[in-house]
Order: sequence, then C-alpha cells, then structure tokens
Amino acid sequence: MFLAILMVVCIFAGLGGVVKRLLPDIFASTGEVIQTVREKASGTAGVPFEAVSVQEEDVSGGYYYRQLNEEEQALYKELYQGLMDTSDVIYMHTPDMEAVKTVSRYILCDMPQLFWCSGEMQMTGYEAYSEVRPVYTYTGGEKDQKQAEIDLAVQECFTGISGDMSEYDKIKYVFEYLVNTVDYNLDAPDNQTIYSSLAGKSSVCAGYSRGAQYLLNRLGIECIYVTGNIPGQGAHAWNIVNCGGQYYQMDVTFGDPVFIEAEGGKAPPEQSINYDYLCCSDAEIMKNHTADTFVTYPQCNSMDLNYYRLNGMYYETFDPDQLLLDMNNSIYNMESSFTCKFASDSLYEEAHDMVLDDLVKRAVQNLLDYYGLVSVQYTYIEDAVMDKITIYWNYE
Repeated sequence: MFLAILMVVCIFAGLGGVVKRLLPDIFASTGEVIQTVREKASGTAGVPFEAVSVQEEDVSGGYYYRQLNEEEQALYKELYQGLMDTSDVIYMHTPDMEAVKTVSRYILCDMPQLFWCSGEMQMTGYEAYSEVRPVYTYTGGEKDQKQAEIDLAVQECFTGISGDMSEYDKIKYVFEYLVNTVDYNLDAPDNQTIYSSLAGKSSVCAGYSRGAQYLLNRLGIECIYVTGNIPGQGAHAWNIVNCGGQYYQMDVTFGDPVFIEAEGGKAPPEQSINYDYLCCSDAEIMKNHTADTFVTYPQCNSMDLNYYRLNGMYYETFDPDQLLLDMNNSIYNMESSFTCKFASDSLYEEAHDMVLDDLVKRAVQNLLDYYGLVSVQYTYIEDAVMDKITIYWNYE
C-alpha cells in the first residue's frame, strides 16, 4: 500500500548584523517543505520508539513547555530524550508535522544546554508516526569536551556569587559578567549557543541570551529566552527574568558597550555598561524591541528594579539645581560617569538642552577648579529613545 508522507526540513539558523547602537541577530526559523511518496506499512508496529526516561521535573521549569497541552508535552519529552541522547533518528508518536515543529522550536527555546544541536532537523511524517533526524554539531567525546569547558566557565562565573546575594543581585551579576567577559563577534564559532558565550567568550545575541538563561536557571532563577526583532533592523533575542515573583525584561546584548556610540563617534570607556535593559518593563524595552507572537510572554509591568532608579539617577521632575548638584557629586566621588535618565519623553526634551549646553559646562568648570586641572575632556551620549544622557569624565 502506498501512503502519502510529508517530509519537512526545519532549520533554525542564525542571523546577525550590526547597525551602530543596535544589533539584530538571533536564530530564526526558516523552512522548506518537500512532499514525496513512499511505501510504508500503516500503524506503528515495529517502529523502534525510544523509551522515555525524561521526568516531569526535568522539563517543568521550561516556560515554553508549560504553554503546551498534555499531548504536546508528551511529544516534547520524547523529542528532548532523543536530543539528549544525540539519537540519529527520533521516532515520534504523531504524524502531525506542525506539532513536531512546534515542540522542536519550544525545546530549543527552553533548553540552552543543548549546545550540540544545530537547530536543523529533517522531519518525515507517516500515517501514524513521524521521524526526526537532527543535525548535531558535536557528538561523543568532542561533545563531552565542550561540555567540560562550559562547566569550567560556569564554575569560574559562580565564584563571584555569594550565599547572601538577593535574586536581583544575582541577576545583575550575571548581566554584568556576560557584558564584561563576552565580545560581540558576528564571526564567532557556535555563536547561537552557550558554548560561544560561556567558553568561547565571543558571541552574538543568541549566545548572550542563552548564556544568561543557562546561568540564571542554574542559580534557580527563572529566565526565559525571548525571540523577536528590532524594527527596521532584523531578528533579535533577549530574556525575561523572574525576580521575587515579578517578571522583568532583560537584554544582555544591548548592555554591551559595543552598542554605545558617543557624541562625535568616540567610544565610551571599555567597561561601560548600558543598564537600560536590566530588569525593565515591557513599555521600556518595546521602545525599540518587538517580541514574536507565536507564544504569549509574561507581562512585565514594573520599573521598580530599574538600575537608574535604584541608584539615584532616575528623574521624575526637571530640577536644574538638583541635576548640577548630582553632577558635581559624581565628580567629587571620582566616578567615571554621570547618568540622568528621565521618566518620560517630554521630561527628557525639557531637560536636554540645558543639561548639555549649560549644566555640563558648569560641572566641567567645577572639575577644573576642584582638581586644579588645566583642561578637561569629556564625552557624552544622548539617547532620546531611552530618555537618557550620560557624561563620561576624563580626570587625566
């Protein structure tokens, strides 16, 4: 008997590109559908399904897993088992190609530890079941060696974690650790995986985001891998984190100073970090991000953990005297920079000209007088999208 089957080649490939401050890159799904006809017996008799040893606790922490119905969750476990075992062929208890594609995508979003999976899978559907043939970048001893390198990198990272740190402190630590140790590099090997960011120290947004997810999950903090795009630029990936039962947006990639372009094209200090995207709200990040809609993400409504708010750099009114006082205090304390982030677009517009044309110059004069300098150089960044101005002081 001849039965029609559907062969689907699913490829989750990485994209990348840099445009000044914003960089789009991520694994994005593309697909090619090939229809063919083969002779195949009906039913599942003789199909070598693998025994599934994956337990509920092994997968229940996955946000995407929890969005599936019971039948889809069973398929998720079946496919995850095969990927963990690096099986050449994974036999699935469904002929539904759309279900298999959904499950495969969700697994790759939930499980950053699957660094040996390229994301490419050939899927063949029969009358009562389907076959999945994944493409692996590493198997056997080579995979084990890569895992050992990742384990060592995680151990080194966690030396900076103390037992009395709050969830927020751990999230901030991981954010800063990745920004400070990973170089943004479109040509980095394995740049869609945790291997690139944790062991290779060179990656793109998928590697940054999966690295954050892997580290925070290991610390017992829920961290969701989010896919979307930067409008007008391209695909991108970032995270949503759960801190104290409240969800917050987080984009480690955009924390990297490589995406900060100062006035006149001058680069800011190498260790500068952009904290706009550490524990912010949907409204804040969606100023220049758009999330995919294939799944509903948790709402992030709070700005109570905004870095600038927590550190006295968030202004809900425009008070020139207070701003100048804060600038001068940053100079007295020998801080490398001063940031003023405003609560709204209108407040930023109101303050902008006076900050750059008057207050900064008065603060620079104070710097000259206070330290007895002959001349002072400073660099500033104005960010109208995020309603923020940062001045970098040069004390030399």
